[in-house]
Amino acid sequence: MEDNAHRGRNTSYTVNYFILLGFPSRWEIQIFLFSIFFMAYILTLFGNIAIMCAVHWDHRLHTPMYILLANFSFLEIWYVNSDVPNMLVNFLSKTKTISFTRCLLQLYFFFSLGTTECLFLSIMAHDRFLAICHPLHYPTIMTTKFCCRLVIFCWVCGFLWFLIPVILITQLPFCGPNVIDDFLCDLGPLLALASACVSIPGTVLICGTMSSLLIFATFLYIISSYTLVLRAVMQVPSSAGRKKAFSTCSSHLAVVCLFYGSVMLTYVSPGSGQAEGMQKFTTLFYSVLTPLVNPMIYSLRNKEMKDALKKVHVLGELSEKKKVGSKQRKKLPGQK
Repeated sequence: MEDNAHRGRNTSYTVNYFILLGFPSRWEIQIFLFSIFFMAYILTLFGNIAIMCAVHWDHRLHTPMYILLANFSFLEIWYVNSDVPNMLVNFLSKTKTISFTRCLLQLYFFFSLGTTECLFLSIMAHDRFLAICHPLHYPTIMTTKFCCRLVIFCWVCGFLWFLIPVILITQLPFCGPNVIDDFLCDLGPLLALASACVSIPGTVLICGTMSSLLIFATFLYIISSYTLVLRAVMQVPSSAGRKKAFSTCSSHLAVVCLFYGSVMLTYVSPGSGQAEGMQKFTTLFYSVLTPLVNPMIYSLRNKEMKDALKKVHVLGELSEKKKVGSKQRKKLPGQK
């Protein structure tokens, strides 16, 4: 064991870059995949920015639920930016390399933003629980000030939770190979590469424990909250009230199921080894596809959000007409 540790220390700096295989295929297919994921990336940015603008411009949506939704959309923008741009570059790259430092930075931001998303989904569930199960106390408990504090809590805790595991990974020896069968620097593949140089059961245990604790704690809290919410919804005497409450909650639950379903397959036991090549597909699902469909889920299932998005579209058209009119007036001869 000591020999292994000594060998790891001597070779810990032999790897200064990694090769991200991504989705190896012919050049024509790489171009096709680039086009598909580039379109998905642009649609993700557009959809989440639209929700943020709708909440900002429509004063009817200046409530805790929509403030949380706008912040969640802001988070999704950063989340896709932590991995998708590098993936797009790799589609057009011949070497597909990423430096050791950039790899660890991507790992930290990707996991920190993912942790923040788990916390956001939890407080969004808590908000719906208070609104439906305790409607009389909701305005005094979930104030705008308290809502902003919850948002700050999510961001701060999200970026602190995986700080220790990432620091531990920076201390691991990477003596080769340096090929990662994924499109980003993910936890499981990095632990597998380090374990080829030295035995690291302690690091694997800490990473697995912190991943599992975060995932199961937030997931169980969300499910228990929505169980109480659904029970309360079934007792609402008005069918219109039941339909509105159920519509909002079903949107949140759909997002939760999409996100947690794929996350649990990947991170409950990192380093345990999924079927070779499968991890990148589960990672692709929650890191690229889920942020893409989230705006559609929230907008299609919510009448107030649809009305606000229509308002954003009208305001955009008016702004464009004003710009065109201003340019035409400037072209008129003799006009100062």
